[in-house]
Formats: sequence, C-alpha cells, structure tokens
Amino acid sequence: MKGFLEDANYSIGLLDEGATLADVIDNCIYEHTHAGKRAFYVGDLGKLVKKNIQWQNVMAPIKPFYPVRCNSTPGVLEILGTLGVGFACSSKSEMALVQDLGISPENIIYTNPCKQASQIKYAAKAGINIMTCDSDTELKKIARNHPNAKLLLHIATEDITADEEVNMKFGTTLKNCRHLMECAKELGVQIVGVKFHVSGSCKELQTYIHAISDARCVFDMAEEFGFKMNMLDIGGGFTGSELQLEEVNHVIRPLLDVYFPKESGVEVIAEPGCYYVSSAFTLAVNVIAKKSVEYDKLIPSGVEQTRNDDEPVFAYYINDGVYGSFASKLSEKLNTIPEVHKKYKEDEPLFASSLWGPSCDELDQIVENCLLPELSVGDWLIFDNMGSGTLGEQSTFNDYQRPLIYYMMSFSDWDEMQDAGIAADTSMKNFFFVPSCIQLSPEDRFSTAA
Repeated sequence: MKGFLEDANYSIGLLDEGATLADVIDNCIYEHTHAGKRAFYVGDLGKLVKKNIQWQNVMAPIKPFYPVRCNSTPGVLEILGTLGVGFACSSKSEMALVQDLGISPENIIYTNPCKQASQIKYAAKAGINIMTCDSDTELKKIARNHPNAKLLLHIATEDITADEEVNMKFGTTLKNCRHLMECAKELGVQIVGVKFHVSGSCKELQTYIHAISDARCVFDMAEEFGFKMNMLDIGGGFTGSELQLEEVNHVIRPLLDVYFPKESGVEVIAEPGCYYVSSAFTLAVNVIAKKSVEYDKLIPSGVEQTRNDDEPVFAYYINDGVYGSFASKLSEKLNTIPEVHKKYKEDEPLFASSLWGPSCDELDQIVENCLLPELSVGDWLIFDNMGSGTLGEQSTFNDYQRPLIYYMMSFSDWDEMQDAGIAADTSMKNFFFVPSCIQLSPEDRFSTAA
C-alpha cells in the first residue's frame, strides 16, 4: 500500500476515548523516570490529518508538496504519503526515503538550488524529472546529467522588511530568465514552470501579488521560446495558522484565477512544511544539572534590572540542546517556551533562569532568560511546537543520544482518515490500541524512530 513501509520500525498508538496528549506525556515521563531519563518526542500524527483537511478546505486545488527536510521521521512521511501529499526533496537520501514509500516520481520534486552532479544522476535514474533551477551554472549541470529534466525557474521575491536582516537568497531575476531560456533552448532542456518562495516571516502579503505577476511574465516569456509551461510552485512560508492560510488564499486566489485559470492547464502547487508538522510534536527534556549564576551575566545588556539582590538566579542544563533538537536556535529565535511538567502552586515564586544544552559549549544556550519556579535535577520541561526543523540528522556530540519518538493518534483522527477513503485498505500493523488507563512502556507499547 502506498504510504506505509513494509519494514517500518515504529508503531502508532491509537488512543482510547478520553486519553490525551498530556496523558501520553505523563505516562512516558513515568516510564523514563524509572528506566533512564532520556529526552523524547511525542508526535500527534492526527494533527497532520487535521492540517491536510484544513489545507483542502482553504487552499484546494493547490496541491501540497511537503519539504522532507522539515521533518523526515517515518511516521510523518508515511501519513503524508497516505494522505496523497507530494514531496519536495533536497538530497539523494530524502529522495530515497520517499521512494521507499512507493511514491510515484511524478509526485516528487528535487528542489535543492545547489545540486551535486551525482545526485542529479540519481534523480535521473529514479525517474524524478521535476527540479528547480536559478542559474546558468545549474542549468548546464542539469543538462549534462539529466537530459530529461523538467525545470521550474526559481525566481527571486522581495520579502525583506525593514526589521529583518538581509540573508543569502536563491532565485533569479526576470531579466536573467530570458538568458536562462536561451541557454535551455541551446542545451535542449525543458522548462515547464516557475517557482517562487515567500518567507513565513514576511509580513507583507503584497509580496505574493508581485511574485505571481512576475511568474505570469515568465510564462509569457516562455511562449516566445516555444516552451510549454504547465506548473507554478508558490513555495512555502505557511506558518500553520489557519488565519494566515486564509489571508494568503484571500490575496492569491483572485490573481491565480486571472493569470492561471483552470482552463490554462497550469497546475499550481505549494511547499507547506512547518504548516504540517510544527504543532504535531512535543519535546520532553530532563534537567541534568543546576547552578546559581550572577544576575548581570544572565540578563542581556540594555535590559532594565529589577530584582531583589537576595533572589537566586539559576542556570539549568538539560539533556538536549543546539547540537540536537534545538539546532534551529543557532540561526533563529526559539518559537516555543518551556513548560514545567511538575505541578507547582500558583503563588510559588518564580526566578530568573537560563536553559543550556549538555555540551558545556558557550553556543549551547537554548533560552537566555525566562521565569521558572525553582527546579531540581531530574525535573522535566516540556516544549511544544517542536516538529519543524528539529527531527533531521543530528550531532552525536559528547555521546549525545537522539531523543526517542513516540507516535500517537486518536481514534477520531483515524476514523477521519478512513471516512475520507484514504486509509481504508491500509495495514493496521503500525497501529496498536492504547487504553487511557494504562502506563505506556517504550519497549512494549512504542517502537522508536531514533
């Protein structure tokens, strides 16, 4: 069955009515407290089902192609494959992962802007023809190694706001598109469409208007060269918020209806990544060390210091960090706040605290300053919205153990898959029943994707 691996080394717990994500986390922490305090994820795969239904309700007929780099764990890939989502891959290993699901090459696009020749050859051998290109160097490389490739010209968008730093970007200009088409014509390479990407941090939805207008210009340009264009990729940048999805749809729908109407035969696709997976995963970490620190070393310069000198300030070290699940912290702000798992009184005092990973590296700071009740070694902290960009290949720094992953899904979400006719003939071997009253054992109840 497409979407489920024959030898998948994991299980998905089907939760009984009344069982919640919090129950699963509680039970897993109970087991880990007795068996070894290792960081772990709980992935609610039912949220992927809900996100897909939401996408179909708001964005149809735009087809989603999930960027595998966002979260390449098998449970995610198999559920999305079963839901009929396409995949955007940036490497040979990602293409191989998706191929193992039985996904048709037509539902895979190769999106790395800087491709290795050996990986282009791999795509050619696998029949993965659709790929992106934004320079004549890439074009010539593709022509040499994959003559049957069908290219999407990646055009640049202006999505930098005044309060953002300019980052290295990919994408070519409209002026250079003509040059690329001339080169493609000489090399005998097909150009079949356009791709653009608007960052999720972009506040100006007008950027989509300019990008779609530019894409239309490229389509018109392609007619001059005899290229038959049939695909528009509007990229990612979808945060997961239904409001943002509706706002984007409100802006782009009128333009798509005018510039790329249904009768034009142009397929419009998108690359929602964190949209699907960010909220689906929760990370639990354990406090492995604790020390008091000087207040002025904890608080950033320029921040007003208002505290009683007698109040302690704590630095906590946890068993996961920027060389693991918090790798994105090195390049962007943490999009989640820690929640203390243990119960504490509402009037219990809170102390200025910082959170650090286990490496003892000065870069391994996860949270610079937050208010927490006083914690003890062995206490647990919970981070939600940890499903995007945190579950790929990770470092083994200082014998770092990658967190275990426990998958779950409610019966109602499973029923929604069946009602949609998606999972009617799916094997149940990856699923097991989890009564709400039992303790969950990692060995007996869950297999891991570690």
